[in-house]
Amino acid sequence: LKAPTACLFTAQDPFRCVIMAPSSDVQEARDKMKARFEAVRTGGKGSARRTKRSKHTSHAADDKQLQAQLKRLGVNSIPGIEEVNMFMDNGSVIHFSAPKVQASVSANTYVVTGHAETKRLEELLPGIINQLGPDNLMNLKRIAENYAHASGAKEAAATPDDEEDIPEIGENFEDVSNK
Repeated sequence: LKAPTACLFTAQDPFRCVIMAPSSDVQEARDKMKARFEAVRTGGKGSARRTKRSKHTSHAADDKQLQAQLKRLGVNSIPGIEEVNMFMDNGSVIHFSAPKVQASVSANTYVVTGHAETKRLEELLPGIINQLGPDNLMNLKRIAENYAHASGAKEAAATPDDEEDIPEIGENFEDVSNK
């Protein structure tokens, strides 16, 4: 750190600069302030002293507004729906288990609420075949090809080598035990 300087110019010698040290009171106050504000600095030199804390907002207000708008549209709850699957173009499925489904046919509005999981089509395959449409036929073909390729690779790996065969035993165990 550089020592603070103060230049005193006089009429007799205008180019003479006298270095004056600050008084001890001023230096102590500066040291106190430096120690006090260095403790709150989060980064290095030149960074913000404090980060702005974000307030955690509750989504309850958003839910209330959404429910108010749905009520205005006149949606009715549809009971008895066990699952909802939304098929995406990339072969993934948005899967809802035990969702709450509401509909307003006049407003052409359908609302699905609940816990959603994004899964691959292969994960849901045995129970989802009756829900697949013609647009998912290519995905189904791709899955079948991958399965056939994987099973072919497993069969090739499962063929026994000469080292892994069970050795042929030329003698009879009963003859050995009778001796």
